[in-house]
Amino acid sequence: MKRVAFVFTSAPHGSSAGREGLDALLATSALSEDIGVFFIGDGVFQILPDQRPDKILSRDYIATFRVLPLYDIEQCYLCAESAHERGLAENSAWVVDVEVLAAEALREKLHQFDVVLTF
Repeated sequence: MKRVAFVFTSAPHGSSAGREGLDALLATSALSEDIGVFFIGDGVFQILPDQRPDKILSRDYIATFRVLPLYDIEQCYLCAESAHERGLAENSAWVVDVEVLAAEALREKLHQFDVVLTF
């Protein structure tokens, strides 16, 4: 079975990419056991806790990332540089457990996957 990586690069609000990526991720988990999830660039905002989407008349799907362990999705990685550039601490209480990696280590990890889907 192929190893599938899901890369989240866009902010959660103002675009449906994150929600669509999460839907695809959960659907794919029924077909593959070897899934990696990467949060890069503005994608780090996808798992930032305590967001208030109701204030901008948006739906809250971010908390749904919390269900990833229930789907046996445990390989989650966050780009340290992306978090730092956005003023976020690497040790923040993200809504999902992530391994924080330097950009180079994250690229090496990503290259271990056969298929890469970006949202």
